Amino acid sequence: MVAYDVFLSDCPARTTLDLVSDTWSLMAVVALADGPARYSELRERIGGVSKKMLTQTLRRLEANGLVERRVLRTAPPGTEYRLTALGGTLLAPVRALTEWAEVHTGELLDAQDRFVGAG
Repeated sequence: MVAYDVFLSDCPARTTLDLVSDTWSLMAVVALADGPARYSELRERIGGVSKKMLTQTLRRLEANGLVERRVLRTAPPGTEYRLTALGGTLLAPVRALTEWAEVHTGELLDAQDRFVGAG
């Protein structure tokens, strides 16, 4: 196993952190946690994401082995996405981060208001 050190400027793990810390990537992983979903279902589930951004995000996750894309032989043709085994390993940390954000956002907003008010 290769050891990586994210504190080194040329560490490839920094690219990995960039990939998995992106808001849309996090949302896509969480949205796929319960199983496969069609593109339209993901778009509906992830509020505020544009078609272009969702497509780019899913392609990026697929290129990195986190998401698998399958073309459905339906009329009209559809596309389904699912987490790969590797993508599934992201669920615990991503869920922890999203839950933390939901619990503590109020505190962060209060801190921002105090900071702006003091400045």
